[in-house]
Amino acid sequence: MSADENPREIIARIAPSVGSLPAAEWDALSSGNPFLTHAFLVSLEDSGSVGDGTGWRSAPIVIEDGDGRLVAALPAYLKMHSQGEYVFDHSWADAWQRAGGRYYPKLQIAAPFTPATGPRILSRDPALALPLLRAAEQLCDANGLSSAHATFIAPEQMPLFEAAGWLPRSDIQFHWENRGYASFDDFLAALSSAKRKNLRKERAAAQAGVEIRALRGDAIQPEHWDAFWHFYQDTGARKWGQPYLTREAFTLLGERMADSILLVLAFIDDVAVAGALNFIGADALYGRYWGATVDKPFLHFELCYYQAIDAAIALGLARVEAGAQGGHKLARGYEPVQTWSAHYIAHDGFREAVAEFLERERAGVAADQLHLGERTPFRKG
Repeated sequence: MSADENPREIIARIAPSVGSLPAAEWDALSSGNPFLTHAFLVSLEDSGSVGDGTGWRSAPIVIEDGDGRLVAALPAYLKMHSQGEYVFDHSWADAWQRAGGRYYPKLQIAAPFTPATGPRILSRDPALALPLLRAAEQLCDANGLSSAHATFIAPEQMPLFEAAGWLPRSDIQFHWENRGYASFDDFLAALSSAKRKNLRKERAAAQAGVEIRALRGDAIQPEHWDAFWHFYQDTGARKWGQPYLTREAFTLLGERMADSILLVLAFIDDVAVAGALNFIGADALYGRYWGATVDKPFLHFELCYYQAIDAAIALGLARVEAGAQGGHKLARGYEPVQTWSAHYIAHDGFREAVAEFLERERAGVAADQLHLGERTPFRKG
């Protein structure tokens, strides 16, 4: 695929998998985001979490230099459904199919199963962004794909997608921001008196009779993954119908990314009863999965939100991204933040309809963010 917008010929190709590409060359482009590293994406491939039978087929779009070295890439997947994306296009698929079209397969540019912001155009050269996106469009057009979707885009990359004519879409997540806090108590001091008292009560109730262990690196042993797999299966079965990741995925991630993982487990009488899995990035802690075998008040908040704040302060990280949805995070010091995706719709008429829908939706999201921002637990003024 070539891009006529650039005076020199640039050829993009579809690689069979991320695993087929050199790890060092891929990681040189991934900007320290844990979900875009070669280790993370290849662990999904090697464990069967993506691939045959999953509805996710690896199709990274890459550009190489004259010596065959990787200089730009899109982490792309051919999708046969809309599961594991967290940016919902089911209504688009229904409308397309009611009109007699075939919405799937489509092209997804994302870190699979991961509603965390990050770069989606992997390159040190901004001039290669447009050729990559044109290659994605050509892939859709040449193969009858309905659309291409880049989700949870780092805000600074949105102008690159908009310059290519992709449709912007926004939503809201709740992130905790580290304003230079020295401790959890320092953070609490920024809250109103009533909220501060409530959070202290929640932590005390959650920790009563429980031992909490925050594990990282070699401290995470196979028995810890066994326990967490049990929690993950239970939560996944209730939320999604079936868990996205295989058991082997956790083993591989533990082997390949242990220093970038923070596994928080709760024990009662030395038996693990709940856990939360986090990934450590260059400037953020990313909460991903949680589960429990006991129904203990506020344990979810303790493991997923308060322990994450403790860890972010200790590690000097700028923020905690605690995953998709969850208005209950607001009362725990997590603030509304706009997230972004961009969409290429192959059919002109359908594209116009989606563009009108997105314009209305963005206005609503902006109003929601303003309203939510007024309800944070921080002291006013």
